[in-house]
Amino acid sequence: MTQRSPKVTAERNRTLDLASALVRGAVAAGLGLGSLTVLVMVVWISSPYPDSGPGGVLRAAAGVWLLAHGAGLVRPDTLSGVPAPVSMVPLLLVLGPVWLAHRAARDAAEPEEGRPRPSQAGAFCAVTAGYLLVVAGAAACARGGSLCPDPDTLVFPVALVVAGAAAAGVWTAAGRPFGPLPSWSPLVLQEAVARTLFRDRAEASCRSAAAGVTVLLGGGALLVAVALGRNAGAAQDAFLGLAGDWSGRFAVLLLAASLVPNAALWGAAYGLGPGFSLGTGATATPLGLDGTPAVPHFPLLAAVPDQGPGSLLNGAALAVPVAAALAVAWFTARRAAPADAPRAQAWSTRETVRVTLLAALGCAAGTALLTAVAGGPLGTGALREFGPVWWLAGPAALVWTAGIGVPAALLLRLWRLRTPGWAWRRDVPEADEPPATATAAAAASAVEAEAGGKAEAEAVIGRRRRWWAPWRGRGGAGGAVGDAASGGTAAPAASSVPAPGTASDAAPGAQDGAVGPGAGRGDAGFEPYDFLPTDPWHEKDFREARWASLKRGSGGLMADFPADPVGPAGPVGPAGPAGTAGTAGPAGPAAPAGPAGPADFADPADSGAGRPAPDPDRPGPTP
Repeated sequence: MTQRSPKVTAERNRTLDLASALVRGAVAAGLGLGSLTVLVMVVWISSPYPDSGPGGVLRAAAGVWLLAHGAGLVRPDTLSGVPAPVSMVPLLLVLGPVWLAHRAARDAAEPEEGRPRPSQAGAFCAVTAGYLLVVAGAAACARGGSLCPDPDTLVFPVALVVAGAAAAGVWTAAGRPFGPLPSWSPLVLQEAVARTLFRDRAEASCRSAAAGVTVLLGGGALLVAVALGRNAGAAQDAFLGLAGDWSGRFAVLLLAASLVPNAALWGAAYGLGPGFSLGTGATATPLGLDGTPAVPHFPLLAAVPDQGPGSLLNGAALAVPVAAALAVAWFTARRAAPADAPRAQAWSTRETVRVTLLAALGCAAGTALLTAVAGGPLGTGALREFGPVWWLAGPAALVWTAGIGVPAALLLRLWRLRTPGWAWRRDVPEADEPPATATAAAAASAVEAEAGGKAEAEAVIGRRRRWWAPWRGRGGAGGAVGDAASGGTAAPAASSVPAPGTASDAAPGAQDGAVGPGAGRGDAGFEPYDFLPTDPWHEKDFREARWASLKRGSGGLMADFPADPVGPAGPVGPAGPAGTAGTAGPAGPAAPAGPAGPADFADPADSGAGRPAPDPDRPGPTP
């Protein structure tokens, strides 16, 4: 028996992966072509007066599918006999083929269980080749039909669109990495992309640019919807006049729905200022409609403004680029001064300006690209210029987003970095407050502070500032503690003793009768009686903690917590009460004292210096 070598097995697996990727690309193209063909066949079957047979319908469906990839079509049957180009791409139809090519490349580049990851370059080339094979077959099928494809447009932009979708799919399968660049790229670019700072700034600018383009599209769609609502009667007349039966109206409705993204881009270009062309002799801008438009009878074109100078309502369309610029500024400021980071990690002014300018440039490039495919010629005469002018819409978007976005981003950055007392960044502690993760270590121990010995004050755990109470921590409860520390009269504070290991910093201030550290600093969020103990005072743990606190306050004069709190009674004389010294009888030596209390180790000098003595009426620890 023979055994295959690992090299032969690897080559066989690589060949199978490439063949599988090729089939995936062809299947993706076939799914898009088949679904569109079924839709065209349904419309043709439901039509009462078909103009051609099944062969003509298949060729027309292939032509429309190629148009969805950006290919230019030629309509040979015209009244003048001169073939008329049709290059306006319905952008809604582009989503299907692009998504299918993207998914095929992503599935081909993902590793299967039990097999190594295929080559990314191989998967990209195989999927693109399989898809373009179906494109070539559809172009050959559509030749001689009512909509013939232009051979020059099959390479650009059809092949470019397919290759871009496949590359995006392979990039998604790899986890969307940002670098490294290929080895043939310039060394300066490779070093720049290798830096984490560069990648972060580039990602932030891309996100801001995408937000600006999205707001432009949304604002343009809103303008078109408002204009159609004002001219609803004209739109209805155009819709009913194009077809008399329900199958024809359904076809017109499908065509209008596929051109909705185009109309949104027309509205965005109108709001930017350059407007759009309605033939060779008319241009619509917010200032008015100049010239004589050559407008076909179509429902969406009822939104075109009337001839003459523009009104104040037309000037309101300028709010669309303003909103896009503010969106760019907002997304940039969120990354420049994040709410979950300290002030030291915020971007500088120069970095904020640089990223905003890059985002404005990306927004302008995206707007120019989209407006370039949103229009196109519909004939050879007056309709050879129809739609937005991309080389005017792109610079206009750059001027709007850079001119308004840069100052707005700087102002938003300053607003987000303003004084924490008035900021909404409620999840970030102040500089003078301990972090939330170290609240146990920042708590101060309890020390006797009032002359009567009944009131106790303590340093409080720093809490987050509430957005609805920005004044807390400035002059609220912290002031009362500060007054107590300076010798003034203060209200009795809560009695709370932390664990013995967490209050080692309270001893230095206890000798002078001052409150523990942090008491006079005005801790934010201090509320009396917020830290009352939940256990009874006579519990053993509480007594041990209180004994440890008093021992630290005595400067080492007190003994450890007694293991046997009950002492033997003296032979002569009654034993003193718990927590006090025993008294001597008349006929014998003094009896041993009971359980040691604070008075046994009190220093008269310390008591006279200002540290209050414990209350003699208060019982000591009980066994």
